[in-house]
Amino acid sequence: MPNAFGVTGGVAPALTLNWTSMALPSIMSPESKAVPSSSRVIYVVFVLLLLDLLGFTLILPLLPSIMDHYAHTEDGVYQTLQSSVDVFREALGIPMEKKYNSVLFGGLMGSIFSLLQFLTSPIIGALSDCYGRRPLLLLTTVGIACSYVVWALSRSFAMFLFFRVITGVFKGNVTLCTAVVADLPDPKARNHGMAVIGVAFSVGFTAGPLMGAYLSSSSESTGRLFFQTPALLGLAFSLADLLFIWLMLPETLSADAKATHSGFGDFRDLLSPLALFNFSAVTRIKDPLSEQRMQRLKMLGQVYFCYLFLFSGLEFTLSFLTHQRFHFTSMQQGKMFFFIGVVMASIQGGYTRRIKPGHHAKAVRMAIATLIPAFILIGISWNIAVLYMGLALYSFAAAVVVPCLSMLVSEHGSASQKGTVMGILRSLGALARALGPVATSSVYWLAGAHMCFLVTSASLLIPLILLSVD
Repeated sequence: MPNAFGVTGGVAPALTLNWTSMALPSIMSPESKAVPSSSRVIYVVFVLLLLDLLGFTLILPLLPSIMDHYAHTEDGVYQTLQSSVDVFREALGIPMEKKYNSVLFGGLMGSIFSLLQFLTSPIIGALSDCYGRRPLLLLTTVGIACSYVVWALSRSFAMFLFFRVITGVFKGNVTLCTAVVADLPDPKARNHGMAVIGVAFSVGFTAGPLMGAYLSSSSESTGRLFFQTPALLGLAFSLADLLFIWLMLPETLSADAKATHSGFGDFRDLLSPLALFNFSAVTRIKDPLSEQRMQRLKMLGQVYFCYLFLFSGLEFTLSFLTHQRFHFTSMQQGKMFFFIGVVMASIQGGYTRRIKPGHHAKAVRMAIATLIPAFILIGISWNIAVLYMGLALYSFAAAVVVPCLSMLVSEHGSASQKGTVMGILRSLGALARALGPVATSSVYWLAGAHMCFLVTSASLLIPLILLSVD
């Protein structure tokens, strides 16, 4: 998912969400906060998540330049981490080339961020079940705003790492937004909301990097460091997000749900990988799920982890393949991810949000099955046309699986457990994104691109088999 974002062609159909009849003043009224309209809640979620993701993705095209910047300053912390990357590169036989080094170093940074998300997502979700979605969204957004201040002021790699750590700890907006949507009582509204969250991701991961790259290049004429203007824009997005949440977002966790919540539970249930895969934090609360529904929730968590482990791994190696086989420049890589983002936004705005309740498991099976030929085509691609055929199928699957799995998981748990359930799901996804790139890039360089993509494609049968048991 890039995460980031022209965009007009793919976004226009995605935004045809019948919001034109909404009056913004009514969102701010006390009555709307007491009994929020589902469509208005979805509108607010889209805007606040889009602002968050636009800021988050500004940094993506800058990472190679940031690595080069600290390498030239001979920063001690950078040199230490570079030594670790060199050990990994030499063990796998990766050629000593600037492009590959940037991808590997970026992957290391991404793994640190994902591991922090793995630790904090369940806690943020559980806290929102205790205190409400709105207070936690305000708290996490303040934390993100502070992280951009640190980034803008950073003059050493240690400060830059501190910025990424703060971001990883407070990056709870996606977890909380999915919990807000899961609070909606109408299944159709929840489905619509999960699809809209997917659209926000596609638009954010399409537009954000483009904005970051443009502002970085224009910063050189102002005398600032190339990353300062994007950092300040990220801060502006966060402050706008904070204001929007304060003025527009109603509390969707009902007073009855808060009253029935039995407390924070065993802290280990939110940190232990085994407990997270078993959703133990949910089963130990009063009024646990029935055994059959609990088994289904565990299965959905396993499918989500397996899918993202394989998907994120091949997504990571895609940059290796296109650079090695087709000699893609950074601009060509950007155009490729732009194509992916536009297709995903179109699919999520047109097809995914119209999937009827009860058909989401079937849609997930179809999408994962589509990924198998997609990755085979990408792996064996002998020209650009075949590559983009595979990327089109890849984009379709990516636009369907996560929103539909999120919708299926949101049906589980009582009203006082939704934040915990969605936080655990996000945590499993973060763990998959931390481990998948390391495992898949190892296969890529040890066995070759063809073998890597074929083996991973075949491995997608695992989540398909898990889903077939449902």
